[in-house]
Amino acid sequence: MSPTANGPSFGKRFGVALLLGVPGIAALVGYVYLTTPPTAVPPGLSLPLLAVASAVIPLLLLVVACLLGAYAAPRVGLRSYVIERSGTGDGVWRHLRGEVRLAVGIGVLGGVLIVVLDAAMMPFVAQDLPQSVIGATRPTVSDVLAYAPVRFLYGGVTEELMLRFGLMSALAFAGWRVTGRRADGPRPAVVWVAIVVSAVLFGLGHLPALAQSVALTPALVARTVLLNGVAGVLFGWLYWRRSLEAAMVAHASFHVPLVVLSFAQVASV
Repeated sequence: MSPTANGPSFGKRFGVALLLGVPGIAALVGYVYLTTPPTAVPPGLSLPLLAVASAVIPLLLLVVACLLGAYAAPRVGLRSYVIERSGTGDGVWRHLRGEVRLAVGIGVLGGVLIVVLDAAMMPFVAQDLPQSVIGATRPTVSDVLAYAPVRFLYGGVTEELMLRFGLMSALAFAGWRVTGRRADGPRPAVVWVAIVVSAVLFGLGHLPALAQSVALTPALVARTVLLNGVAGVLFGWLYWRRSLEAAMVAHASFHVPLVVLSFAQVASV
């Protein structure tokens, strides 16, 4: 599909998308600044500089994703009410309110499902985790509250811009071009490939952080990719069948059970 004649320009779509992702980057910077102990700051760096430096790669990825999504998404019929509103003049909430209940339900149920799957898989990966990780220090209330903005803003919004608006849109566009530019957009099979590939890459993207604390094994890799990939498929389906905002709401809601679990760990101390 081509962008509608009265839709926003490429530059406006890119600019709005980028602005949507910046608060998540800021939340990441704030988290690093608030939680990094002075002893962990590399020589020659100050803590503020380290916090800002931690945002460089995510910001570059966000910029690339917004460029890809601004070009590809409208051409394959993947919608975002916020990004498109400058061209329609319609209120975002008028479109989104019919999707919120479904998005919240899928997000919360997805979060619960991941917690259950993680517990079920733990016996198969426990031998690959050092005891220091399994019996890691329980979080404090401050830890949970400090990480909450990262969960809801970076995870819920910025990651959706990167993985769904950018990567999934680009994959769907590439598949549409390769399989023939149908007037009604890419075939469902093409979109499903884009959903699954972006979900798997979403899971693989969590491996570097895991590798900083443990040695990666096939079981740990499979667990990480599976747990995050399941969530990615749910968010990708919502982006396809509803909107980018629905995927964002679901991703943010996905973290609610995880935050509740973190507070339960605090209370059990």
